[in-house]
Amino acid sequence: MNPRVKHVSATSDYKLQLEFTNGERGVYDCSPLLDFGVFKELKDLNYFKQAHVLDGTVVWPHEQDICPDTLYLDSTGRAEQGAPADAGTARR
Repeated sequence: MNPRVKHVSATSDYKLQLEFTNGERGVYDCSPLLDFGVFKELKDLNYFKQAHVLDGTVVWPHEQDICPDTLYLDSTGRAEQGAPADAGTARR
C-alpha cells in the first residue's frame, strides 16, 4: 500500500503541495482536471484552496477527492519511474 497524505497546501497555480505519512513530499498539478465533471468547481481559486486531508487523501467541501495512490505516484515521480511505491523505503 502506498503512503497516504498527511498534509496538503493548495497553491494559487492549482497545485497541491503534499506531505505523505512516510515523510516524502511532492507536488500534484490539478490543472489538467479543471475542465472535467465534478472538478470544474475547483477552477474557483477560493474553493480550490479549501482542500484538506480526510482519511489519507485530499478532499474539498462538495466531496471532490483524488485517489491517494494517484497523488503519491504522480507527485513523487514514481509513476514515471515505474518503480514500486514501496521501493527503497525499507532502508535500515
